Amino acid sequence: MSTISEFMTREHRGCDEMFANAEAQVDSEDWAPAAELTQQFLNAMERHFMMEEQVLFPAFEQQTGITQGPTTIMREEHQQMRQLLMQLQSALDEQQRDEFLDTGETLLIMMQQHNMKEEGMLYPMCDQQLTDIEQIIEDMEQVTI
Repeated sequence: MSTISEFMTREHRGCDEMFANAEAQVDSEDWAPAAELTQQFLNAMERHFMMEEQVLFPAFEQQTGITQGPTTIMREEHQQMRQLLMQLQSALDEQQRDEFLDTGETLLIMMQQHNMKEEGMLYPMCDQQLTDIEQIIEDMEQVTI
């Protein structure tokens, strides 16, 4: 059996790797693979956000009764990152290497801070509080964008 922490940390690392691959293609101005890799990254990020917002966070809130705590902050940060993801897409569409890389640097810092909060606090809380972790993970795996 996997824990929420293990499962979601793997998700974070997968998104990080996709972003690094896309960024490398943009940096070398290899636009066709950059577009494909960026789309994969954007899709992975949106799916990850949806897994949390549609499955994990509601389960945590229902189990704990905490609805104005860490999940609220994480949702707000998701919205901020979505804005940066749209800016990345725009920079890619216009083949603006520097804009993409600058936005990407801001996004990376935000992602690292966000992931530290989830991995260091929220996911362990979920592992302690949630009773049907296997079902929650299964439900998250079914999320599609």
